[in-house]
Amino acid sequence: MSDDKAGASPAAAYLAIDWGTTNRRVYVMAADGSVLATARDDRGIKSVEAGCWADELAGIRARFGDLPAIAAGMVGSTRGWREIPYVIAPAGVTELATGIGRIPEERFFIVPGVAYDTPDHADVMRGEEVQAVGACLSGLAPHDALFCQPGTHNKWIGLKDARITSVTTALTGELFALLRDHSILAEMMTGPVEDGPAFRAGIADAAGGDLLSRLFGVRASVLLGRRAREDGAAYTSGLLIGADVAAREVAGRLVHILSDPNLGPLYAVAIEAFGGTSTAIDGQAAFVAGIHHIWSMIDD
Repeated sequence: MSDDKAGASPAAAYLAIDWGTTNRRVYVMAADGSVLATARDDRGIKSVEAGCWADELAGIRARFGDLPAIAAGMVGSTRGWREIPYVIAPAGVTELATGIGRIPEERFFIVPGVAYDTPDHADVMRGEEVQAVGACLSGLAPHDALFCQPGTHNKWIGLKDARITSVTTALTGELFALLRDHSILAEMMTGPVEDGPAFRAGIADAAGGDLLSRLFGVRASVLLGRRAREDGAAYTSGLLIGADVAAREVAGRLVHILSDPNLGPLYAVAIEAFGGTSTAIDGQAAFVAGIHHIWSMIDD
């Protein structure tokens, strides 16, 4: 840290970027890991043209300061600035720091992401690993924990001793969007998605299995007057989230939910319905903690 006078704000030391597919969030970080400023925008990797990454980073620095930067997320994917090889689970902060990608001329570092590769299951993630590890290392969650991170591609992440030991991704959010926007069910999915009788009915029906048949049943039940058209979206959401949660065997377990205040509570309802309990974790606080631990271990 700088030799600021007592009472003065600490100096900015580096930039941390959570750089996803459609959005990104920039954090201006002090050397002690505190956040001095933050901003979110829609300049995810889909918004950056090939060959324009250095210009994009220059724009960030023009706004937040000419500082070294570290990023996690899809910026390190095949669709991002530079593909950074995954580290293989089990993996924790040490492996993430060791596998860091470097673009020296830009003073830019990219977190590698984590792959889970066993004979019966393969999975990958970029960005979520920082939150999960950060939550454990900062005390937001125990070192042995199960995380659920709802979203377009819902992640279930298991950790032991603050190291990622399992990863399972479900296309829950993407499937809902496809059904709502492009399927024969679209006209039955114009209502709100919220907790209530329709959503919970979907969760209950998910317990019976036969997801594909029950999805078509969304249309049939409306046409036959058994379900109100405005309840179609909530029921379908409950059916998909319920099927996702049912497959994870959460009964008797505590699940730590890394999510926004809209989607997280819906997963909490489903987890409780299948015999588990849940607690909400501040995803931003977890990311900041994780990225700072990684930053502090980088040998530059």
